[in-house]
Amino acid sequence: MIVLDASAILAFLRQEPGSGLVAQAITDGACCSTASWSELVQKSLQAGRDVTTMRQALESCGLVFEPVTKLDAEKAAELWVDHPSVSLSGRLCLALAHRLGAVTMTADSAWGTSSQIQQIR
Repeated sequence: MIVLDASAILAFLRQEPGSGLVAQAITDGACCSTASWSELVQKSLQAGRDVTTMRQALESCGLVFEPVTKLDAEKAAELWVDHPSVSLSGRLCLALAHRLGAVTMTADSAWGTSSQIQQIR
């Protein structure tokens, strides 16, 4: 399973480099944290985009929105120790991936790469 962060979904929506990897992940049943969705909504509203249509389009492609749990919140706080430069939304994305035993797909090069983090570009 793949958990997408907001930067990966933005790359997909904007047809930026790496969008094909994200499209394949969505087709294969990827999910995103509702915290990542909130970040994406904020950026989309700033750009004047219709969020409802965007959500419906992503859902029709197969993207699943996973709620943030108490355990995700605790894990995200713990992740701050080793990843203080990663945003709260990003740490919640990583926490969701940890809970699901999944890989996180991102366009944020500051996250680096590991067996749990896949860069799309």
